Amino acid sequence: MNNFFNNARKALRLLPRAICILLVLAAPVLAVPSMRDHAGSTIEAPALKKNGVGFVLLVSLQRG
Repeated sequence: MNNFFNNARKALRLLPRAICILLVLAAPVLAVPSMRDHAGSTIEAPALKKNGVGFVLLVSLQRG
């Protein structure tokens, strides 16, 4: 009977540590759906200016 109680006590002592590890590992996974709801929180890079070099290169290659 003592062996059962010793094993139960060891398991209960490890339980809080296991719960903490699971919470730390699950926090990023659980945060993803809440971040998708906030569309305004996305930071985007500014649009690049179009210089029109592609059209000039296309015309010059067709003449050659």
